[in-house]
Amino acid sequence: MHNYSRIYVAGHCGLVGSAIWRELLRRGFTGLIGRTHAELDLLDADAVRKFYAEEKPDCVFIAAAKVGGILANDRNPAAFLFENLQIQSHLIDGAYRSGVRKLLFLGSSCIYPKLASQPIKEDALLTGPLEPTNEWYAIAKIAGIKLCQAYRRQHGCDFISVMPTNLYGPNDNYDLQSSHVLPALIRKFHEARMAHAPSVTCWGTGSPLREFLYVDDLARACALLMETYSEEQFINVGYGSDISVRQLAETVKTIIGFDGEIVWDKSKPDGAPRKMMDSSRMFALGWKPQVDLTEGIRLAYNDFLAQCATR
Repeated sequence: MHNYSRIYVAGHCGLVGSAIWRELLRRGFTGLIGRTHAELDLLDADAVRKFYAEEKPDCVFIAAAKVGGILANDRNPAAFLFENLQIQSHLIDGAYRSGVRKLLFLGSSCIYPKLASQPIKEDALLTGPLEPTNEWYAIAKIAGIKLCQAYRRQHGCDFISVMPTNLYGPNDNYDLQSSHVLPALIRKFHEARMAHAPSVTCWGTGSPLREFLYVDDLARACALLMETYSEEQFINVGYGSDISVRQLAETVKTIIGFDGEIVWDKSKPDGAPRKMMDSSRMFALGWKPQVDLTEGIRLAYNDFLAQCATR
């Protein structure tokens, strides 16, 4: 990429896309291209083709997807599978047909088997059954990875894929019906503190181990990979250590200042027992996360407060 390159960030208003946009601006790139959903419906193949023909981007970051937590995935399996297949297929094929020089596709750690050996290496893909609570989203993301690899093999396209761990930070989704675990905890503890509630109920047992990465750290990794990485094999981007959901809840509780109890609803699913990725290949490129979990949660809580203040 050059500072004058025309760079399309698909999903530039979302959690990941907005972080990539901030990072590219920080690095001095001036040719950024973004479209809101109202301006470009990525489910419309003709609209995507027209966009590519008119804008002619040099590089593309695919951070657009239908996303959500366990509850959203469980209630909307068809939407998570169909819409994500459509979005990524239109963007990847459109990039090939319009001559995009480089494309980066963002996957998800849920692509890995539920009981994969830990920490999870890239070659664990398709070696076992997926976690049932989000397999629809996972299958779509696996298809996106394979589509990038197929276009690389058949057409020589410089399309790469990146597998981030659990992400959080500015522009996250704090809706309890569709959010992931960390933003959901932030909202729950904040609302409980404001209501002087005696307790907060959290899903599951609290025993699963999860890895969390501040989204601006991922954006730095994506910018580096777009400039230096060109392999068919996708690459993991994680924090390098994990924490139990119980410890996470206690940390969020402390940062927000909630004084009540935490009650664990063991009738609700835990998901995979552990999901920590082996990010050694990414670390070898010279990248390391800069924001630790405690500071990141403080920043995310400030973002939540700012979002609530505008409602």
